[in-house]
Amino acid sequence: MNQKFWRWVRDQSDEGARTLYLEGVIAEESWLDDDVTPAAFKAELMAGTGPVTIWLHSPGGDVFAAAQIYNLLMDYPNDVTVKIDGIAASAASVIAMAGTKVLISPVGMIMVHNPMTLAIGDSAEMEKAIAMLAEVKESILNAYEIRTGLSRAKLSHLMDGETWLNAKKAVELGFADGILFERAEDAPDAERVLAEDSYVFSRRAVTNCLLTKLRARMPTPKPDPAPPDGKTDKQPKGIPAELLEKRLLLISH
Repeated sequence: MNQKFWRWVRDQSDEGARTLYLEGVIAEESWLDDDVTPAAFKAELMAGTGPVTIWLHSPGGDVFAAAQIYNLLMDYPNDVTVKIDGIAASAASVIAMAGTKVLISPVGMIMVHNPMTLAIGDSAEMEKAIAMLAEVKESILNAYEIRTGLSRAKLSHLMDGETWLNAKKAVELGFADGILFERAEDAPDAERVLAEDSYVFSRRAVTNCLLTKLRARMPTPKPDPAPPDGKTDKQPKGIPAELLEKRLLLISH
């Protein structure tokens, strides 16, 4: 008889909150054993109504079992926070997509790839297997698309290449919302805003400063005394202030 790949822990600090540890291979042998069933998982999930925190560490497993867990978590009436503390690969990455909020350890990984199966039979059976895998991939893309907002073409390309995502890449692509243990000032959103501000605002500030100094230091032009014959061969020296100002304004945009 299989052992459950999940276990619940009641949060002592919050009576209504619960923690779910989902570890190991998802339905390594069967999702239909007496103790390892969708019904059993659902009954335990619905035994409470408070927020749930899931610590996820799994190399994957049965994609259909993962799909059922995904559906149950998506339908859960309260917040579900998924914390990837090791790896969420293959089918486990689908479960991760069900989180109201998804956080990943700085040393955690998410892996996405195309579904696989074993098939035996003639060419007709092989064609059926290929068609089935194509549809399974489309169903997985549905979950990834809802979570990340990326195009199906890009997501499909990531799956084709069996893509491994470190924490920062997972957040960048939308598979996760943040990185565990990260200080608020180090969060990706803050980094992006600070980077944009430091690049755009500072460059404009420097330009404005240069323009101000340029105007302040530019002496008031004095007309050269006209030669007796009224003609001059002198050409103005340097770059006119107006031209410098235009160039600086162009650089700042």
